[in-house]
Amino acid sequence: MKTFARIALAGIALATLATPAIADDRHVMIVNETNNTMVRFYASNSGRTNWEEDILGERVLKPGQSVRINIDDGTGACLFDFRADFDDGDKLTRNGINVCKLSTYRYTAN
Repeated sequence: MKTFARIALAGIALATLATPAIADDRHVMIVNETNNTMVRFYASNSGRTNWEEDILGERVLKPGQSVRINIDDGTGACLFDFRADFDDGDKLTRNGINVCKLSTYRYTAN
């Protein structure tokens, strides 16, 4: 009986090691509910001191538009800082966004 228990326990331990951890979903819908066009969007791991590249690239996010973005930098981090730059010169920064638990982030007019 002890041998069976050891084999069962070893099997469970091995299965745990062999099974990759279920990755948190880091896809976030960014919604522009402002009256201005979002011209740049940045999402950087909260542990970093500078912004990553502009995720929108050549695209813009007009009022009422949205885009689904995979905010996964490969580190396993869940906390990210967001920055949105708008065509009127406004820059909105939000720190410590948990992208593992958040599925939609809205930029609003007020």
